Amino acid sequence: IICNMPSRNTVRQDLAESYYRVYARGVNRGDIFRNSPDKDYFLYLLARYLSAKPQSNKQGYCYPHFRGQLELLSYCLMGNHFHLLFYQIREGALSDLMKSIMVAYSAYFNRKYALRGPLFESRFKAVLINKDDYLLHISRYIHLNPRSWKYFPYSSLAYIRKGNEPDWLQTGRLLSQHVSRAAYLEFVGDYEQYKRTLDEVKRELVDL
Repeated sequence: IICNMPSRNTVRQDLAESYYRVYARGVNRGDIFRNSPDKDYFLYLLARYLSAKPQSNKQGYCYPHFRGQLELLSYCLMGNHFHLLFYQIREGALSDLMKSIMVAYSAYFNRKYALRGPLFESRFKAVLINKDDYLLHISRYIHLNPRSWKYFPYSSLAYIRKGNEPDWLQTGRLLSQHVSRAAYLEFVGDYEQYKRTLDEVKRELVDL
């Protein structure tokens, strides 16, 4: 597939062997996922490009294959935005992947709902993560996005809890920083309790 190159400013620091937090939201904060099938299709696209085995369509046309160039560590799909956490192995791979996913998903969405024009407010945003402790907090932030985060079906935490990650979701680098999966789940939950306590304290101070 011959794709147009993404904006050079999409990833300001495009480095190999680096972690990136990636996110994008809908135009005017509108929904990019209206229902579960929409989210399923987005996950299908992640699998299309990141599975161990290259994928092709019914006509035998091979899709771009980014296995060995990128690792998806965690994700969360919300109504009007998504969060992804990547480890980029090859410089430029992240931009190439996101170009493929966002073009394909926008075409699917506009065709399904008979719409025209851009779906996303911009191509995507990518933030370089250069500290291990920041990496841990980012993964926790991603998984705590939904209110019912413990059993939210469109978060990588659902796979991490069961230990049944598909091959396109490579959580090894993330989980290696904890002694066990249970320890990671406890790490995520500890912050939720801390945040709840902090919010309660703030409310009490306002009432004084």
